[in-house]
Amino acid sequence: MSRRFLALDLGAESGRAMLASLDSQKLELAELHRWPNTPVQLPDGLYWDTYRLYHEITEGIRAAGKAVTHLDGIAIDTWGVDFGLLGADGALLANPRHYRDPRMQGLPAEVFAIVPKREVFAVTGVQVMEINSLYQLFSIHRETPGLLDAAAKLLFMPDLFNYFLTGVQCSERTIASTSQFYNPVSGRFATDLLRSLGITASFLAELVDPGATLGEILPHVADNCGLRQSPIVFATAGHDTASAVAAVPADENSRWCYISSGTWSLMGVELDAPVINEACQNANFTNEVGVGRRIRLLKNIAGLWLLQECRRAWAKEGSEYSYDDLIRQAEAAEHSGSVIDLDAFASPGRHPERIREYCRQTGQKAPKDAGETTRVILHSLAVRYKDVVETLETLTGRSIDVIHIVGGGSRNRLLNQLAANVTGRRVVAGPSEATAAGNALTQAMGTGDVSSLEELRAIIRHSFGVEEFLPR
Repeated sequence: MSRRFLALDLGAESGRAMLASLDSQKLELAELHRWPNTPVQLPDGLYWDTYRLYHEITEGIRAAGKAVTHLDGIAIDTWGVDFGLLGADGALLANPRHYRDPRMQGLPAEVFAIVPKREVFAVTGVQVMEINSLYQLFSIHRETPGLLDAAAKLLFMPDLFNYFLTGVQCSERTIASTSQFYNPVSGRFATDLLRSLGITASFLAELVDPGATLGEILPHVADNCGLRQSPIVFATAGHDTASAVAAVPADENSRWCYISSGTWSLMGVELDAPVINEACQNANFTNEVGVGRRIRLLKNIAGLWLLQECRRAWAKEGSEYSYDDLIRQAEAAEHSGSVIDLDAFASPGRHPERIREYCRQTGQKAPKDAGETTRVILHSLAVRYKDVVETLETLTGRSIDVIHIVGGGSRNRLLNQLAANVTGRRVVAGPSEATAAGNALTQAMGTGDVSSLEELRAIIRHSFGVEEFLPR
């Protein structure tokens, strides 16, 4: 019997609705609807266009209702860390901010002046990044405390959209683990940490695991979407990286790590328990939760964000390049060997000019055109992959032979080959739709059609082809 699930996958650049058909242990995906995810800059800060995103989610559900007569499940995954606050009446109190909003600049140091950095890491095991939910929450506490006083629930982005669909207020565990106020050892929110910062923990929602049943879609939503039924909404692995990692087609007996490649490159290994020690803290690695409560020990790397920003800058100058155009130009460009610090380009704007200036200031050859700039970005990513894989080996005490690259970035054959060349490891690329596949098959765990993470990955291996890249 064929099962059909709707995977709603919202990334930092775009969202899409993917219809997943599971039949005889083989999964097929079909894109029904895609939309841009464009933040909104207002005088007081950078916001997500939340209501527009929800409208597009419902358009994706409408498209699914036209495509099939019955859905066995719907689930949503999104990027990490961002959240919305609900009042006692269930209304959204303020539009969620974008994680690149400048209000968080310098906030980690202010938090650590109250609770030392080592104590924060000992409780959460999460790397320090200004974008983390902890610093966003501290910013609200410091600047608009009345907003927190009025908050009855804090919902991370996939939880917020799940609430819009079902009326159920809960926090899915994988997305909660990105916040830096979740304890991966106890499996609970780090409420004592928040109280130490003067923040009440009363608005934190009940935690649920991937695969949990949230309930039927609300009648008015079903009616507005033209559905002939009210499908069940599941809590999938709400963090898009957790869904993508679930769909890594790795053999459990191999020595592998993963890269979920997109706007961010999230590179790590899967473990049974978190690594929370001084070496991990000094390396600024993070312990987040995956399907089956596996731990994703990983490093957040500023991935294809730099290329996306360059593409936007070139478009403003009148040069419209597709990603395929840029890769072809990069393949033909001279390999200068220049390496940039990816973390120096976390803020938006003027990336081609800033990359040239960085290379000049560091005594390296500056790229002259779009092809050379793209080549520098991709080579710098490969160099970062090498550093991270070697650190992973040190932190875990085990060698890594294979790098699995999944997600949209796995289609970038030049980056895949550079990764193999620079790291000296075999690279296995695909599936590119790992997030949607992981989302859908986690729903299938909720229905009982998939019994374990191992079975989930066996279905992935049976369903999707991969491409191998060897060092040269």
